[in-house]
Amino acid sequence: MKVLDSKINKIVVLVSSTLTIGTVGYMLLSQYSFVDALYMTVITVTTVGFGELRPFSTEEKIFTIFLILTSITVFGYAISAFSEYLVSGKLFEYFKHKNVEKQIEKLKNHTIVCGYGRNGKQAILKLKNYNKDIVVIENDKEIIEKLDEFGVLNIQGDATTDNALINAGIENAANLITALPSDADNLFVVLSARQLNKNCKIISRASKESSYSKLKIAGADNVIMPDKLGGDHMASLVTTPDVIEFVDRLTIEGETTANLEEISVDDLPKIYQNKTILDLDLRKKTGCTVIGYRNPDKDYIINPDANLKLVEGSHLIVLGRPEQIIKLRELF
Repeated sequence: MKVLDSKINKIVVLVSSTLTIGTVGYMLLSQYSFVDALYMTVITVTTVGFGELRPFSTEEKIFTIFLILTSITVFGYAISAFSEYLVSGKLFEYFKHKNVEKQIEKLKNHTIVCGYGRNGKQAILKLKNYNKDIVVIENDKEIIEKLDEFGVLNIQGDATTDNALINAGIENAANLITALPSDADNLFVVLSARQLNKNCKIISRASKESSYSKLKIAGADNVIMPDKLGGDHMASLVTTPDVIEFVDRLTIEGETTANLEEISVDDLPKIYQNKTILDLDLRKKTGCTVIGYRNPDKDYIINPDANLKLVEGSHLIVLGRPEQIIKLRELF
């Protein structure tokens, strides 16, 4: 897109410069007013054949010849470049890119996903199930075309560069998931993202144990090792199979259902601020049950007491059937 942008900008600058030079030239040589000078410039560069406002002097004729030759060259280049974009489809890509930019500029608290590999794809499916705003950064043109078909906002580029992150709206993003295959690339993304947005929650993929601490130091809030998680999961299916299958049903069963939900106390209506879990009365209103509580210090309480006070900055973990979770989302 950089080449395309530079050509379009060059065309605009050349055409504007030609009109400006012609207008200023006629104002100085012929003492025309701005409107008359602009009129003479336009009829000259477009070669429509209208006559001059008054007979030209030798200097004015030489300037007009120069303006005609220059305008023919400039407009010939502009028509050639425009035809090239139209035939090759680059013009469509340009306007598509501009449309995506406008949509991303409107986003607030969205999630950026770097890489549409196996892990990135799974993350995007989960985020879409929760109706989260997503922007994907991907370098592969074929994958970009697939994302366009799926209606997923995307930026084609290298996620390790500041420019790609800025185009994806990192400054207004609430979360960033980097799932690139290389730990070194993920490290670059984490460093850049943390520098551009200090409040963004960053989750990074890692392949090696040695990368874990480096990514945490670089600014990642969470570091996930898919291979390690997969091994732990398989071992747990041997030691506690029923527990693991039950948890799987809660968290990953189906593509459009959910059994667990997180509620921020700050998002609750003011009447519930500094009240207790009992006052919230989720069981009666939605059928859901509060099974966990995270205080502002990020300490977790499993199966919290009903008299626990809901303080600012805390979160509730709620369990329910899919239809109950939907009702919960409607209320809060």
